[in-house]
Formats: sequence, structure tokens, C-alpha cells
Amino acid sequence: MPAFEALLDGLVDYAGLYPPASLDMPAMVEQYAMALASEEAWMVGRVIVPVSGLDDFEDAAIGALPGHEDDDPWVISALVNADQLEADLDRVLRFNEVHAEPGNGLALIDAVEVKASDAAGIESIAAALPEGLFAFVEIPVDRDPRGLLAQLAGDELAAKVRTGGIEPHLYPDVADVAAFIVHAAAAEVPFKATAGMHHPLPNDNPAVPARQLGFVNVFLAAALAQHEGLDAAAVAQVLELDDPGKIGFDGAEARIGDHVIDAACIEESRLTFCTSFGSCSIDEPRDDLAALGWLEAQGLLE
Repeated sequence: MPAFEALLDGLVDYAGLYPPASLDMPAMVEQYAMALASEEAWMVGRVIVPVSGLDDFEDAAIGALPGHEDDDPWVISALVNADQLEADLDRVLRFNEVHAEPGNGLALIDAVEVKASDAAGIESIAAALPEGLFAFVEIPVDRDPRGLLAQLAGDELAAKVRTGGIEPHLYPDVADVAAFIVHAAAAEVPFKATAGMHHPLPNDNPAVPARQLGFVNVFLAAALAQHEGLDAAAVAQVLELDDPGKIGFDGAEARIGDHVIDAACIEESRLTFCTSFGSCSIDEPRDDLAALGWLEAQGLLE
């Protein structure tokens, strides 16, 4: 797989229910179905649905979910509440049982997302997690994350890092994100990111206002941290690079600043370490990649 496709394959988890899009359930389902049928379907990952909204999701998705036994199911990441974890996980299992039958529409919740701020919370999540489910645990990154990452290591658990939101305080410092990436790589803990990364390169969002990370930078930085051993200072430099002329994709290699990494390492990193990011828009990431000329250069734009 070429480096560009390895980096972006299934990268965007669609979170259209959440700000700033804040779509209602029928509109979100329609947008996700359209994305899966589009030329950019290869970039689309899971759809994000809160457990509290699964009933509404089932109502809205009637007729949209695949219905043939040879079809691939829609894959869902469900947001669960740590305060009612057992009940939420039971609801997930019931949903999966119903939607394993093609006549009910094929869908699978294979991952859940939940917050924890201490080791006890992570231990409770690990103990409650049913076999076959994977959990992304959102942990704070404004303090040293190594203790919590150590708690996540070795179980069917991964980290989730918040990279933005609708208020300035939800955007972490670049140094904190860089340290998180380096420590997660050292602990061999996979992670996903969420919020504030609609665009491939770092940018200023005056509506918040905030300086936003770029998803191309974040996922190339993570691959470099995992495979090239970049330290936090070097990762921070990669995260801050906003000149598209210093980023390039040439077949089996990607270049960012002074760093080069091959497609095989990017693909492995995406599979085992930096998995995806949540975005309430699929159009904005695609449109920006097109505007940069990268889709056309890779033969991915009709």
C-alpha cells in the first residue's frame, strides 16, 4: 500500500452527532451511509454512537444497514458511561446479538469509549469489559500520563486523547500531546484521538479560538515515534510543521520535515498504535486533502 493510503486508510471515525456539526440521528446516519458509498469510503472508519442513542440509531438506520449475509456490517464505536458501565456494556451485547442477523441489518459494536482519570477507574473498566470488545479509555494529558498508560498496557485497552473541542481549554498544549505520543509508544499502548482535527495540517480556528493540530502531522508523528524513536521535542516539531511544501508522499515513503518513513512502518503503526481520530465531518478532511493537491497526486481524485 502506498504511504499516503497507508496513513489515511480508515482514519476518520465519523462523529456527526457531536459539535460543531451536532446533527440529529437521522441526518448523521444519512451522512455516514453516503460516506460509505463515496469514493472516499476507504478513509472512513467506525461511526461513533453513544449507548444512550442506540435505540434512536436503530430506528434511523432501518433500511440503511447492510442486509445480506455476505455484506460487511457497519462498525460502531459506542460511548459508554463509567458510572453505569455494566448496564451500558449489557446494552452493547444485546445490540450486537440483534444485529448479527442480516434480517435486522448488520452492525457491530467492536469498541467502546469511556473516560477514566485514575488507575482504579481503568481497573474497573478492564474487569467489566466482555470478551470481544475493545475499549478506548480517555485519559488526561495535561499531566504525566505514564502511570495511566502502564495501567492500560497488556489488556484489551487503548488510550484516547482529546485534541480539541468547542472551547479553548479543551485544546492541549503541543508539548503535552508530544509527550503523550512518545510515552504511549514506549508503553506499547494504542491510541485514538478525538475532536479539533478536521484539517490535515495545523491551523488557527478563530471560532473557538484555538490553534488546532493537523491529523497528517499527528499520525505521521506517531508512526515516527513508534518506529524511529523520536523524542518528545522532535515529535513536537513534527506536530507544529504547517508548511505543506515540507510534507510529501512518494509511493512507498512519506516525508515530513527532515524525517522519512516508509509505507510498511506507517501501515504497521496504524494497525498497532495510532488507530484513528474522531471527526464530526468527513467532507472537511477530504476537501482539504484535495485542496492541497494530495488526492490528485495520488490518483485518488476523479
